[in-house]
Amino acid sequence: MRVLGIEGTAWCASAALYDAESDEIHIESDPYEPESGGIHPREAAEHMTEAIPTVIDRVLTHAEERYGPDAIDVVAFSRGPGLGPCLRTVGTAARALAGTLAVPLVGVNHMVAHLEIGRHESGFDNPVCLNASGANAHLLGYHDGRYRVLGETMDAGVGNAIDKFTRHIGWNHPGGPKVEVAAAEADPDELLELPYVVKGMDFSFSGISSAANDAYDDGVAVPGICHALQEHVFAMLTEVSERALSLTGADELVLGGGVGQNERLREMLETMCRERGATFFAPEPRLLRDNAGMIAVLGAKMAEVDDTMPIADSGVDPNFRPDDVPVTWRAGDPSVGRDKAAGGGPGGKPERGAEAVVRVAPDPDGGKPRVIKRRVPKAYRHPRLDASIRRDRTVAEARLTSEARRAGVPTPLVYDVDVANATLTLQYVGDDDLADAPSTDRMGTVGALLARLHRAGIVHGDPTIRNVRVDTVATAESPATFLIDFGLGYHSGHVEDHAMDLHVFEGSVRATATDPDPSIEAFETGYRRVAGTETLDRLRDVERRGRYR
Repeated sequence: MRVLGIEGTAWCASAALYDAESDEIHIESDPYEPESGGIHPREAAEHMTEAIPTVIDRVLTHAEERYGPDAIDVVAFSRGPGLGPCLRTVGTAARALAGTLAVPLVGVNHMVAHLEIGRHESGFDNPVCLNASGANAHLLGYHDGRYRVLGETMDAGVGNAIDKFTRHIGWNHPGGPKVEVAAAEADPDELLELPYVVKGMDFSFSGISSAANDAYDDGVAVPGICHALQEHVFAMLTEVSERALSLTGADELVLGGGVGQNERLREMLETMCRERGATFFAPEPRLLRDNAGMIAVLGAKMAEVDDTMPIADSGVDPNFRPDDVPVTWRAGDPSVGRDKAAGGGPGGKPERGAEAVVRVAPDPDGGKPRVIKRRVPKAYRHPRLDASIRRDRTVAEARLTSEARRAGVPTPLVYDVDVANATLTLQYVGDDDLADAPSTDRMGTVGALLARLHRAGIVHGDPTIRNVRVDTVATAESPATFLIDFGLGYHSGHVEDHAMDLHVFEGSVRATATDPDPSIEAFETGYRRVAGTETLDRLRDVERRGRYR
């Protein structure tokens, strides 16, 4: 099978020929490169109109010279997400070409293509994928027939966040490569402090872009700002990637998207995976940036299982979410999932989470066992940033765990805090976490506990199904459900912050449950019973603001 792929979601007009038999990919591209600033949608659309016919013609010429007049078996095109005018140009060209050649037409999700080209090139079975591109940033994992969004940016794409700074100082698009060059000129031991915003496996870049702009206006040297931008932004992406590996139990990570060409980002991800015992893969640069090769490869997989579309139904979708795509070409594959971790009971081996090593130790006075939790240094992070994060999260966890308990939320007792070594000694609670022992009753209890927490003005920050411990046998003296791991928590009475807590929890359920709706309904019922509807109403707004809504 030979597939002609066409890509044109935003800035790069590209066409490619993929020969599934030989696994050869021939790509022709013509990127839109504005003289200043970022991408202008009207100019990008005009460029696409002129460039798409040219790159298609080059690929057709290559195909005919190589394979003869009947070289093309399938036409695949990027349906979205992307800029509407650009997508419509590509869609029109693809429909015309498929009709003229009388071959099947395949509509491809651009972001799933970034994932699939990494899976295809790496040979991985079931990886988590970090997509880091100009307009997008998210984590995907295969679960129950679809790619689930494990975490995503709540505002700007990673490339756009960097470009916001480079536009501010007068650099032309794309800004990312220029930031990488300038960062290499900075003193590596110094680090400008910038916002670092992680909420579970979601993250935010708007504050860091504004802070970088302010630093420039205050006279801070550009290389130092670029260095700090990379260290903070890429550490955030690496941290949430590790959280996704920890949540799902996956041991493979692939990188997609044009920002993935940055050497510092790849170095951080590779270091993190090596420390976890996971395997990391990044495709070659021509397959990382926007390109039609990935469209053609995924188009071939879809066509092989007859996942094609009539021309009349081939409209584009600028807001095409990756989790809206039925993954037909992987039917029967197991979901990415986590085995029950060791270390769950007394005498168990240490368990490695996303941030910490946790071990269970005997009580020195002969009582119930205790949990020793140490936030381990992260070699991928700048030493100054790492020390600050480990210290601040250890202090926050100790303080908020105790405050939540006083507010009537079951949490472990805190026996000892060693800030210098980022270590806590905690009460042992629950033999399982909620991921290992889910039920609608427990989901409702968690909803009620989060509502009680929010009424006390506390935000958990990372309330996933792994950060809820449960006892399968409870007594009147011992509650059955505990909230743990308050390291990302903080004080806030703002409904937006409370809604983000709910968003994080429900995201962890959707990422791991075969049928998440009953669990989420029970969770929201429990929350509503204690706190009413205001936060749940705001949650609906948060969901609509998601990157692909």
